[in-house]
Amino acid sequence: MRPIQMVDTKTQYQKIKSQVDQAVLQVMDSSGFINGKAVQDFAFNLASYLTCKHTIPCANGTDALQIAMMALDLQPGDEVITPSFTYIATTEVIALLRLTPVFAEVDPRTFCIDPSSLEKLITPRTKAIVPVHLYGHAAPMEEIMAIAKKHNLYVIEDNAQAIGSDYTFPDGRKKKTGTIGHIGATSFYPSKNLGAFGDGGALFTDDDALAAKMKMIANHGQSRQYYFDVVGCNSRLDTIQAAILDIKLKHLDEYIVARTTAADFYDKGFSNHPSITPPYRANYSRHAFHQYTILVEGGNNSATMRNELKDFLAGHKIPAMIYYPVPGHRQKMFAHFQLSTRDMPTTDWLTERVISLPMHTELDEEQLQFITGKVLEYFNR
Repeated sequence: MRPIQMVDTKTQYQKIKSQVDQAVLQVMDSSGFINGKAVQDFAFNLASYLTCKHTIPCANGTDALQIAMMALDLQPGDEVITPSFTYIATTEVIALLRLTPVFAEVDPRTFCIDPSSLEKLITPRTKAIVPVHLYGHAAPMEEIMAIAKKHNLYVIEDNAQAIGSDYTFPDGRKKKTGTIGHIGATSFYPSKNLGAFGDGGALFTDDDALAAKMKMIANHGQSRQYYFDVVGCNSRLDTIQAAILDIKLKHLDEYIVARTTAADFYDKGFSNHPSITPPYRANYSRHAFHQYTILVEGGNNSATMRNELKDFLAGHKIPAMIYYPVPGHRQKMFAHFQLSTRDMPTTDWLTERVISLPMHTELDEEQLQFITGKVLEYFNR
């Protein structure tokens, strides 16, 4: 059996090696390392895949979120609602821009923002909502957009973990996650479902004015050479990464199918086990399975059991990760906001129970059988 990895980018690369190598060499030959043709090609092809008007590449997913908030002219002290149960980048940029993070509870099944927690958090200073499509499952965008419209709020979708996922509306319409709100933001970090061989990110919008402004902000606020209309930053997707991503974009749907096949195998193995809750799949979401995250249930001993499971798997050379053990409202970086005093029982409950098993496009049946067997062995001892 091949060694089990949390993410196997090497084997994935080997399957498309000739295509990727040729694309990289073409960039080298052209010497168009910054804003080369491949950047424009990738932006166009990604917009076509997502069925949105504008895709603006940038340097990374964190920059994408920051540029989005800058483009909306949010001012210091404005409040932005977002889940506490997410990677820190989502909330870090809020504080970086001297905005005020307001943390919403999440649905314990989907791990995404709970719409029922939103309206009670809205104040006259609230300007935006940042839902996160966590682990690859879509947030309930129909309800979120209705609340945003009612209160005249912007919606920025953090789509770093769910690119390629479909959201299905009650009338049967489908849209890709990241294209439903006013702006979508994503990351192309190598472990992502659409991952570069370095850093990268992008923004999506159907709004022409917002697109023009985000392009300026990402390029020092420059509307044309040496004319700077707004304060911006230097955030570019380099041409080599764009060329690689353009190749991988063609395989994104098959990557999601491979992840879903692995998730189906896990689901079957863990079905009806009293201590394991497999990932929930809402009818409206095509889960992209960036992570396969289970809940470990052991009552008051859940956290201990979860941590022991992680150690048990490590002893059998099976990696597992806890995303995320400390939620945003309990992070030291936000101590001055006095957020740790907020009552967030669902978020705190999840941080004691979640554990993510290996999930990537290259898992084979032998590996999946071994992983599933060892998880069950731990609980059935």
